[in-house]
Amino acid sequence: MSDRDNAEQDSTVFRVDKFIVPANSLPRFTEGMLKIQQAVRTLPGCVRDIVLTQFEGTGTFNVVHIVEWDSELSLSRAQQAMQKKFSADGFDPKLFFVDELKAIADMGLYHEA
Repeated sequence: MSDRDNAEQDSTVFRVDKFIVPANSLPRFTEGMLKIQQAVRTLPGCVRDIVLTQFEGTGTFNVVHIVEWDSELSLSRAQQAMQKKFSADGFDPKLFFVDELKAIADMGLYHEA
């Protein structure tokens, strides 16, 4: 592994999920996101977790969920933990947010520039 790969493994990473949510689905969507946020905030390595809703502007996305992790390893472990939680709870995020509430998602991982 190169020094750059090691630096990226050890550096802060951001999970940024952007959504276009129909107005009639926004209350249930936001409620679901806040429940996920409560669980994510308890996981080791979570530095900051914020759900934003757009109130003004011309942007396409009206809900943004940003989670800052202290490392890619913490993010990976958190993803595994959340998958286990969803499975135990019988919850399928894609089924709920995308299929049922008709949200359009754009998700990605980012490093600080």
